[in-house]
Amino acid sequence: MLTSSVISELKAIVGSGYVLTDQEDLIIYSNDATVFNHLPAAVVQPANRDEVAAVVKVAAARNIPVTPRGAGTCLSGGAVPLKGGIVLDLARLNKIRTLDAARKIVVAEAGVVTFEITSQAAKLGLLYPPDPSSLKESTIGGNVAECAGGPKGVKYGITRNFVLGLEAVLPDGTIVETGNAVDGDMCGPDWTMLITGSEGTMAIVTAVTLRLVPMPETKKTMLATFDRLENAAKTVSVTMGAGIIPTTLELMDNLSIVAVEKAVRIGLPVEAAGLLLIEVDGVPSTVEENARRVSEICRECGAMEVKIAQSAAEAEDLWVARRAVAKAFGQIAPCKFAEDSTVPRSLIPLLVDKCLEIQKKYDLPMVIVGHAGDGSMHPTIMFDKRDKDAVARAEKALDEVHIVTLELGGTLSGEHGIGSAKAPYLRAEMGPVGYKLGQDVKAALDPQGIMNPGKMFNYEGALH
Repeated sequence: MLTSSVISELKAIVGSGYVLTDQEDLIIYSNDATVFNHLPAAVVQPANRDEVAAVVKVAAARNIPVTPRGAGTCLSGGAVPLKGGIVLDLARLNKIRTLDAARKIVVAEAGVVTFEITSQAAKLGLLYPPDPSSLKESTIGGNVAECAGGPKGVKYGITRNFVLGLEAVLPDGTIVETGNAVDGDMCGPDWTMLITGSEGTMAIVTAVTLRLVPMPETKKTMLATFDRLENAAKTVSVTMGAGIIPTTLELMDNLSIVAVEKAVRIGLPVEAAGLLLIEVDGVPSTVEENARRVSEICRECGAMEVKIAQSAAEAEDLWVARRAVAKAFGQIAPCKFAEDSTVPRSLIPLLVDKCLEIQKKYDLPMVIVGHAGDGSMHPTIMFDKRDKDAVARAEKALDEVHIVTLELGGTLSGEHGIGSAKAPYLRAEMGPVGYKLGQDVKAALDPQGIMNPGKMFNYEGALH
């Protein structure tokens, strides 16, 4: 519990209306998009960088845990305040400070919703490519903390590829600025990349400088349907092996197709075992040739049908379907372990085969979707946590998914982060030396261990 004097100090910093201690507020901020939760002692909502720094100084002086939070869309338990203390809600840091078309950069505070950045950039003919499914809800600070990806990752890369610099508050309350607005490079170690993807365990990001790219001249969106999911997976590796780099190459299995169609009713082929949503962009001549070749590859790999969207509205309908997958999960079961196993693209067919075996072995629905073009798959295990037997089977299935991913030379997280949900498996991926190095870096920056404790390198046991 925080003492009344500490609460008074916090209110003096951010204003009495921005320190929440009522039970109903604490419950709201006790979880993220996972099944895990833990009550904080207070929620503090600073309005700017200096208020963030002042709050962290109060916490550091009293060894109070601090869990930074964006929009709470995290899928790895990263925003769950495992040690109680303060949840630092950054939603009020919501200004775009700079949008420079000539230099192709944007400087945005941590609480800016990612979609606002893409929308404002588009007005200037520019593109911010990282586009997680939560881009209309998630904040750019959370995207940087988790190193979010998205469908366009196959061609353009993920968040870390666009971060030029950061403004951040360190665990003692001091402020650091990293990188630059030219090329992001620094003399010496790359502190920007150390903080990017560190999930709030080493610093709290308060503003980011991002690189933008020119909007492509044109694009084509295609939908290929398959009577075997394995053929859809094979198409991914064949397409990439042919030297074609689509903008996006998304895979959905039958469970996700049926669930999404029930939720949004836009005429998806519910009889299909799998589908690929494929987009190519660039100059018109290249787009036409790539679309033709991709269509041929789909058919050669067993596609029943390949449709090319004939209008922007038709293409948007297809993207509505893909982005609705996470929201449609409730059509299948109330709870999920949403993974983002990422393997070499050539091994996607094998990962899909293994996931189908695990699904059958444990008799649980497993939705298989993902950004197949860059190997970032989302095998999502569905269950009802009120059914203890189902929970036990789901946890065993989860173990096997992680083991298979690592055996295939993959990584536990392509974009969701490690947080607490995947922390038990992190040592297996990094090895004892790499894991110890992560702990040492964390300890050097945060010797008190107050910054988002219990996550990544400071996992302390089973979640409840």
